[in-house]
Order: sequence, then C-alpha cells, then structure tokens
Amino acid sequence: MRRVSQFVDESQLNVRAGDGGAGCVAFRREGPEAMGGPNGGDGGKGGDVWLVADRNVASLLAFRDHPHRRAGNGTHGKGKDLHGRRGEDTEITVPEGSVVTDLHTGELLAELLHHGDRWMAAAGGRGGRGNGKFLSNRRRAPNFAEQGEHGEQRWLKLELQLMADVALVGFPNVGKSTLISVISAARPKIADYPFTTLEPHLGVVRIDDTTEIVVADIPGLIEGASEGRGLGHQFLRHVERALVLCLLVDLVSLDGTTPDEQERVLLHELGAHRPELLERPRLVVGTKADAVAPDEMGFEADGVYRFVISAVTRDGVAELVGAMARLVDEARRDRPVRDGVVLLRPTPSGAVVERLGEHEFRVAGRDVERVVALDDVTKPEAAAYINHRLERLGVNKLLVRAGVGDGDVVWIGDFSFEYRS
Repeated sequence: MRRVSQFVDESQLNVRAGDGGAGCVAFRREGPEAMGGPNGGDGGKGGDVWLVADRNVASLLAFRDHPHRRAGNGTHGKGKDLHGRRGEDTEITVPEGSVVTDLHTGELLAELLHHGDRWMAAAGGRGGRGNGKFLSNRRRAPNFAEQGEHGEQRWLKLELQLMADVALVGFPNVGKSTLISVISAARPKIADYPFTTLEPHLGVVRIDDTTEIVVADIPGLIEGASEGRGLGHQFLRHVERALVLCLLVDLVSLDGTTPDEQERVLLHELGAHRPELLERPRLVVGTKADAVAPDEMGFEADGVYRFVISAVTRDGVAELVGAMARLVDEARRDRPVRDGVVLLRPTPSGAVVERLGEHEFRVAGRDVERVVALDDVTKPEAAAYINHRLERLGVNKLLVRAGVGDGDVVWIGDFSFEYRS
C-alpha cells in the first residue's frame, strides 16, 4: 500500500539545549597527604541544538505533532581532575529554503537555503568550574565550585519557501497542474474543479544534457489572496524565491472573467504581497487554446513574453519552455550567488541594573550571573570570591549610580543580598 505524506510548509518548533554539568569540590588524598590541593573537575558543557538544511527533506510535517527537540545535558565533574562528559548535540534536519523566525517577536533569525547550511538554534549551557580552577595565592584550599548553566530554550517559527526557477501562478483550475505534468515528471493531482491543488509541486524540466530548470506549481490564487483570503499568504510565500514568474490565464474561464482581467488581478495580488515581485522577469500564458476559436480568445501572443498553449494537444508548449529557459538563464547570470543568511546577535556581557521596587534592585548580565552561580554561596570563602569578582566587574559603582542604599535588596539571578556600602 502506498503511503501518502502530507505537505506542511509552516510549523512551530521548541528547542532546548542541554544544561551544563556542575563542577566538583574535591581534594587530593594520596598516601600520607590526607588533605592535599584541590582537584575537583569541571562539569561538561550542555549539548547544542542545530538546524541543518537537507535536500532529502521536503516538508515540515515532522514538527506538526512533535514540536519539542532537546539536546543532552553535560555530566558533573569528579575528583582527581576528572571533567564531566559533554552533552550530546541534537541536529534537526529541515528542507532547503527554510526560514526561521522568533515565534514571539517575529525577528528573522536564519535562512537555510542550501543543502548543508547549519544554524545553532540553542546553545548549551557552560559547565561549572571545579574547585581546582579557583586555586590562588589567597585561596590555597578553595571549598566551592560552580554550578552548570542552563541551556538556551526558545520557540521558533519555521516557514518553507520553495526553491524554484519558475513559479506557475494563476487562478484555480487554470491548468497549472496539467502544464507541469506535461513538461516535467511531476504528477500532481489533476481534476476539473477549483482548488484541486492544495499544496505546491516541483517539477524538473530538462532542457538539454546540461541544463535543467525547476518549475513550481503554486496552488491557485483568488482575488484578495494578498490580504489573507483563502490560503493566500501560504501560497504567495512560495513565489518569493522564483527567478521567473509565469502567469497563466484561462482562455475559457468558467465564470466569464476575461484573460486581461485575470492578468490584472494576478499582478495586483503579487504586488500587494511584495511590490518587488512585479520587477521579476515574467511570462503571460493563455491556456486551454484547444477549447476556444482563435478569433474568440481575447488574448494576443507575441511569442516572446506572451504565449498561447494547449497542454492537452501540446501546441505552443515547446516554445513556452524555451522562453522559460532563456529567462531563467539570464536571471541566473545576473543574480549573485547567495549564501544562507544567518543573523548573529552578540550576547550582551555587561551588567545592567533594574529597579524592581522602592528598595529592591536586580543586576542582570551573563558575567555577573556566572559569578554567583556557585554550589554554596554561604561559605565565607565563596562570599569573599563573589565580592571580589563583583567589585572588579564594576557592579558596586553601577548600584551606587542606580541609587541603591544600605539595606536595599539586590538580586543577581536567584541569589539575593542586602546591600552594605
């Protein structure tokens, strides 16, 4: 029995990187040396979550019912300078042409355009340092270590934009599926009623022994698609990457709409969705020429940018394919090679002070939060280390500028203390 897969071109994805392992507090105990120097090992880094473009993946179906992916945690450090094992990374394969945005803010994060493009979706937490790393002239026997950091977690939105050279655009039942089945090996569902095609199809058209073009059958648009009517936005999204647009108009439209009016509406919807689409090279094709007399077509063909075809009898199809190949070749030469776009946001390392209430403040920043991420902040030696590090990071000066007074509560991560000048 043949299994039929559903095409999904939009989904949500929750990624969570692994937590780092905790550092270890340990001391050498060898022979007569009952209490030697510190030798606690570091915790392992948490695993990262990566998105990888794969040409063998055609849909985002895998995330529709199972949107959660996570990487492995790092293991804790041990005595004798034994470091914890790094958490296992998780690689998530997505189709070529996947666009990644932040689900909540809509910020563009990455575009994975080509096979093998990789983007780190969530970074694993850093492993905590063992007490061996805190040895100094002041601290000959440090009795504290760092906790591991939590891995990043975020919700993403994935959208698939098909990578096609030519996009076939037209109203429902205009003959797009029939045309792509004639010029390529694609076999979309074909029937004589509107909205037969509910998902895009790609077909490879072989021009000669060295040249191929990819043609996309975009599901039928309707008037108002650019405003979200029907499945307008989902369909129009797949037009955005095409080098050449091929507008199909029905010469024997069932509702009597003239070819000129169909062309006008299609151009309006394309321009309303993205104005730059109107600047793409395009062909306009009158379809179903076998069902109408030449003098009743109401459409003029010039054999260069405007054609009349019948996909049933194959009349005019070869000339149309030749024009597609010519425009695609010109567009490919003019277009610079585009790498997958990855937007990298630097992680802020400086500290900022936020007032929570009349006598309560919070200090935020990765570096200062790492300072207090110890296994036991109540130990005098650990407290002295925290005070020293915060002083060097300039936190005390920031608190004074923010108006902190004696007795006010200051939060850093999950750690709080009363400020004393």
